[in-house]
Amino acid sequence: MANVLPRDKQNAVISAIVEGVSIRSIERMTGVHRDTIMRLMVKVGEACQRLMDRMMTDLPCLEIEVDEIWGFVAKKQRHLNASDDPNEKGDTWTFVAIDPETKLIPCFLTGKRDAETTRAFITDLASRLANRVQISSDALPHYARAIDEAFNCEVDYARVVKSFESDAQGNGRYSPPRVTGVEKSAIIGDPDLRMASTSYVERQNLSIRMSNRRMTRLTNAFSKKLANHKAAMALHFANYNLCRVHRSLRVTPAMAAGVTDHVWDVADLVDAANGS
Repeated sequence: MANVLPRDKQNAVISAIVEGVSIRSIERMTGVHRDTIMRLMVKVGEACQRLMDRMMTDLPCLEIEVDEIWGFVAKKQRHLNASDDPNEKGDTWTFVAIDPETKLIPCFLTGKRDAETTRAFITDLASRLANRVQISSDALPHYARAIDEAFNCEVDYARVVKSFESDAQGNGRYSPPRVTGVEKSAIIGDPDLRMASTSYVERQNLSIRMSNRRMTRLTNAFSKKLANHKAAMALHFANYNLCRVHRSLRVTPAMAAGVTDHVWDVADLVDAANGS
């Protein structure tokens, strides 16, 4: 069924979603049925994915940090049974790249935390950059080969490995463990280890959990379908890049990177979904 909500209602729904409001809360706030909200979110999210694919090209980034953030669809991995499709349900990871200077997120990809997804993510990243870059990552072993293949050695890559204090609180802890040490190593090329860091991308992970309700921990707001999860992530990143003015930059990340010359608003994202 085609979405026939008035445009101002669509804008209100999408504005609430990107601020981390749950679907049922939006239903109570706006009077729009939750199924209609979900259809609209998927429509706008998929349009945001296409929009970002078109805009994030020939980027002038010189440094990139990459990381992965965990989530799950329908149920956690340990609860899957033989009848569940592991490609559609269970643990899912969203790979994220960020430019620490402009705070731009040039690309992201949701999938499994495996070599195949890592390769696809890094290949996509390489295709969007105009310059030789320095990349910093965590200790995920799949990055080294993926970066080597995608950039054909025209890259400087450093690995940042953090050590944490022993978990005295057991598996039930609610706060992250304290970092006790950081080890940096050059993997490809000649990276400046003084600049190697994953701090900005890890801070972006917090922004994701704060702004995307289905990524909030310890709730029942998790995604029930993979397509919904991917659409919600695309919506978050489009809003972050194009609509949200960064405090330290005083412009949006997309403006700082020269991708656009003005601040977008949620209505622009809705217009993109409606072909306006």
